[in-house]
Amino acid sequence: MNILQKVCLIFTLIGALNWGLVGIFEFNLVSAIFGETVLTRVVYAIVGICAVVNIMLLFVDFDNKFKNAWSCGAIVVCVCDW
Repeated sequence: MNILQKVCLIFTLIGALNWGLVGIFEFNLVSAIFGETVLTRVVYAIVGICAVVNIMLLFVDFDNKFKNAWSCGAIVVCVCDW
């Protein structure tokens, strides 16, 4: 699991926990922290983008793709065909 995947997983978990709070307690933690500002919308956008990255992880095996690319010992530029 690379850094991008870990960051996206953390943001997706934050979004999931926020939706859990909204569904169970009708409490929006992101809005409580940032208020109704542009920053709240930015957090929601980041969570959404990270969710898309996590969806792609279901279909692309990044670990094996990068292990195979780096196992030859050469620097390889990987262009992923999503």
